[in-house]
Parts: sequence; C-alpha cells; structure tokens
Amino acid sequence: MTTMPASSRRPRVEVVIDLDAIRHNVGILAGRAAASGATTMVVVKADGYGHGAIDVAEAALQAGASALGVCSVEEALALRHGGIDAPVLAWLRAPGEDLAAGIAAAVELGVYSTGQLDTVAAAAAATGITARVHLKVDTGLNRGGAGPDQWPALVRAAVATCGIEVVAIWSHLAHADDPGHPIIEQQVRYFDEAYQVARDAGLRPLRHLANSAATLTRPDLHYDLVRPGIAVYGLSPVPGVSYHLLPAMSLRSQVAMTKRVPAGEGVSYGHVWHTDRETTLALVPAGYADGVPRVLTGRLDVWLAGRRRPVVGRVCMDQVMVDCGDDAITPGAEVIFFGSGDGGAPTAAEWADKLGTIHYEIVAGMARPRVTRTVHGRRPIGAGFTGTLVTR
Repeated sequence: MTTMPASSRRPRVEVVIDLDAIRHNVGILAGRAAASGATTMVVVKADGYGHGAIDVAEAALQAGASALGVCSVEEALALRHGGIDAPVLAWLRAPGEDLAAGIAAAVELGVYSTGQLDTVAAAAAATGITARVHLKVDTGLNRGGAGPDQWPALVRAAVATCGIEVVAIWSHLAHADDPGHPIIEQQVRYFDEAYQVARDAGLRPLRHLANSAATLTRPDLHYDLVRPGIAVYGLSPVPGVSYHLLPAMSLRSQVAMTKRVPAGEGVSYGHVWHTDRETTLALVPAGYADGVPRVLTGRLDVWLAGRRRPVVGRVCMDQVMVDCGDDAITPGAEVIFFGSGDGGAPTAAEWADKLGTIHYEIVAGMARPRVTRTVHGRRPIGAGFTGTLVTR
C-alpha cells in the first residue's frame, strides 16, 4: 500500500466548516429581516448545529445578526467564555439548574410558567441583578410555553415580580415549512392576542415568532426579531427551494488504499455485495463511528476523483469500500461524503431523504470525538480576540 508523506497528511475524517458560507446565509436572512424592520437572532444551539457555536456566532455577528439563541444556560455561558458579548437568549432548562451564573453573564432567559418565573426571580435576587426574560406563549405547537388559560396569569406575575424585566414575548410555529398552512394563521391570531394581553398589563415587549422558514417566506411574521436556525447553515427549511443558501458543512475523508478484486468476490461483512466484474476498490477510513450511518449500506455514494461512486458492501464501524471500476485512484485522494452538492456531489439533505429524517439531524450529529473539525474563513472580531482551530 502506498502512503502519503507525513507533511501532506490530512485528518482521517474531518468535518470542514466554511464560515464564508455562514456569512453569506446570514446576510440573506438579515437582509430579509431588515427589509421588514426586524433584527436577527441567529440560533447556535447544539454547538452551532454541529458547526461550532463560537465560530458561527462570530461569523453571524459579522454578517448582520444582532443576537444569538441557544437552548441552555450552559451553551450561553460557553459563548461568553469564548468572548461573545452580544445578547444571548437561553430558552430551555431542566428543574434545579443554577441560573445565577447566566443572569450574572447577562444571559436572557426564556420563561414558560409562573413556576419558572419564580425560579428566575430567586436567582436574580441571589445575584442582585435584574433578570431579562422572554415570556413564551404556546400558540398551538403544544410544547413549551404558557397556554391561553395560563398566559394572563404569567403576564400579571411578570409585571408584579421584583428583579424581572420582560424583554420580549415569543412563540414557535408548527408548520412554517408549509407557508400557506392554515394552522399558521391560527397561531398568529393567538400570538397577537397574547401580545395585546401583555400591552394591556403595561408591558412593551419585543415580539419574535419567525424561524428560518418564516424568515424566508413570511415577511408579515417578522415582527421585531426573526430567529433563523437551519438556514444559517445553508440548508433550506422548505423542501425543493434553495433560496441561494450555501451549505457550510462537508464531511470528508481520503482513500487509504486501493486493490484490484476479481469478478464474483464478496465484499465486507456478510458479503451482501459481490463484484460483477474485475474492479478497483478503494478503502476509505470512515464508518458509522464517524457519522456514516450503517443503515445507508447499499444506498450511499461518495464524491471521489471528479465523480459520484457507490459505497459497496456493508458500512463498517471504521471504514467503507468504494467501487472505482477501472479508474486509477491513488491513496490520499479526497473523498466527500456530503457537502455543497457542487457538480452533483452528495448533500446532507440527500442523506436525510434516504434516512427518512431531516438534515438538521445529519449536521448536528457530526460533532463526534474522533472527527476533526476544520474551520475555514475565520475572521477575528473584538479587541484582542485571536481565533484558534477548533478540533474534535
């Protein structure tokens, strides 16, 4: 087997992140929001959907975002520790979590109920700092948030509770990827009614409802702030429409070795595939432990040496085999499992379709211990900030 010189070796498996693509996508989203008079909160939860939260946050702020959204206080604090001082909203937590550190770090908190409000108020009292909160109204998703029966009481409690500043009210759409769905109008009606309750109680909160899909398709729902997530990463929230977004993540490996195999030979575990001719097989050192799903056995292509080629035999924990026919393939040749789709290469959306899931799950699942994350396009922001390569 021929090996590459040590000086030219690349990671065995790497997720490559293109921050210029992030900037491009945020520019599109923030531009649409600005046209409606809204600002943009970019969602960087789950380590930036697997892309690296701090890197994405910096790129997003450079491209026109003014705030960031995460799931947990822990995620918000990681941004603060990484030098991010923009407004950050953390909207979900488990009972018993310590909120004081978040309040001390100027993290804004989502509040769904009077019980949660009491918990936040206690943490604010312990720190001596007013907690900035976003009250969530459940408009029909039936997940988190105060329903119509609980909403007036939550608003009254928020007005009456010391140490609480209500920054915004917000909700989440159930059918935003189908812009004409009638449930959207029902949710909007509930949301507007909830806002009026808050106004009648003396609050003057901001409003935010629009996710990626609504940011792109429903300017009437932009209100004061939009909250895009998946579109930031270049993956369309509406099937079949690209909106000129650029996928920011690619999963890559390289050829470890090649071999000529006669016709009639079984390949990989269980011999579920046999050669129908003499062919060249390329061994690629990436498998299901690296995020290549075993259930894609027999349904997976890669981009190698300028064209799509089939992965043959079972996907293994650490490796796959690629049928290269009679083409001359050399060790070290780059292999793209998914990426931008340029030239017809596979994409994360294609994987999701084959797996019966959504592309969110594909990219978020790429944060794996033995997969290196390589970041391109980093531009430092802030006085004294210096970026470093983030690897896993």
